[in-house]
Amino acid sequence: MSFWDGLWRGGRSTPFDSGSAATNAIELTKRNHTVSLSKQGAANGNLRINLSWRMRTSDIGGPQRESLLRHPFKAFKPEVVQAHTQSMVNVDLDLGCMYELADGTKGVVQPLGSFFGELNSAPYVKLSGDDRFGSGSGETIFVNLDHREEIKRLLVFVYIYDQTPAFDRTHAIVTLYPSNGPRIEVGLDERHPQARSCAVVMIENVKNELVVRREVKFVYGFQAELDRLYGWGLQWGRGYKAKADR
Repeated sequence: MSFWDGLWRGGRSTPFDSGSAATNAIELTKRNHTVSLSKQGAANGNLRINLSWRMRTSDIGGPQRESLLRHPFKAFKPEVVQAHTQSMVNVDLDLGCMYELADGTKGVVQPLGSFFGELNSAPYVKLSGDDRFGSGSGETIFVNLDHREEIKRLLVFVYIYDQTPAFDRTHAIVTLYPSNGPRIEVGLDERHPQARSCAVVMIENVKNELVVRREVKFVYGFQAELDRLYGWGLQWGRGYKAKADR
């Protein structure tokens, strides 16, 4: 039986706009781990944060390519088409965000518990929905940076809502699309096969400058463990998802 951390708070739906996507990208790495949204003129408008993933081919029974030099007649033999195995939908990655506002208000935006947040009022963070199957669009969080003075810090995280921890078997990437300038990419490609949660990036208001810092810290627990790691101090309880129509 699986259980997951959730908060007992409600949320309402709010219309929102997305920021424009840039054609180039900044990849945050261990060596180059910070970028200033303020310095690139992107500390306003809506910041779009997207999570996307897919299973590795070797884990879903995909065909193994053989060398045509060693087997030249393979080029004339049709490959067997294989259907997706169950592992294609076994992993359900969720995108979440812990927030702390300038007035001391703290909370979380995440699919579990339907805490979808608000864009045009506090906490100025809005989750678009819950993608349970790793679709092309993934999951997206919007942050209203026109209210950046009211935001102290945001911790963007990813957790596995599933019985099987499998970060090492997914091509997971979190991409930030500012209102101006290049997109910012953070890959979750480190091998932590038993990890269930990952702190991805911290967005902080440092002396009126919005700074994005790569974290990529994997933990073996859930949101409560990330909370303790970053000293958020929220009260967590068990949460569940309703069954999805497949």
